[in-house]
Amino acid sequence: MRRVADRNPDRRARGAAVEAAARAHLLREGLRDVAANANYRFGELDLVMLDGATLVFVEVRYRRDARFGGGAASIDAHKRRRIVQAAQAFLAHHPHHAQTPCRFDVVEADGDPGQPTLRWLRDAFRADDV
Repeated sequence: MRRVADRNPDRRARGAAVEAAARAHLLREGLRDVAANANYRFGELDLVMLDGATLVFVEVRYRRDARFGGGAASIDAHKRRRIVQAAQAFLAHHPHHAQTPCRFDVVEADGDPGQPTLRWLRDAFRADDV
């Protein structure tokens, strides 16, 4: 169930701007687009990209101010489990990726949503950890 705050147009616009900045950063780093905002019953995958032959599920986390902990710290065991379940659903819906190696990355963002400071955390967690 979505929280009422998720219906806030300013919050959605901020989230879209930060995800676009994260996507542009990863594209500059050589990753290739596969999907964005893939919604499943279990949760949403912010970005799905290819890094060489590896399928990367990217969670983008924005904090207005990084002093209170980075975005990766906000991804608790429950959230990781939902991301892994959504990734499994994605693979079930895209069987041509079923045998592709996968990893879970996080892009932390803070500051101005229009030009956020980004930190890309490769292999931030593993499916076996959930």
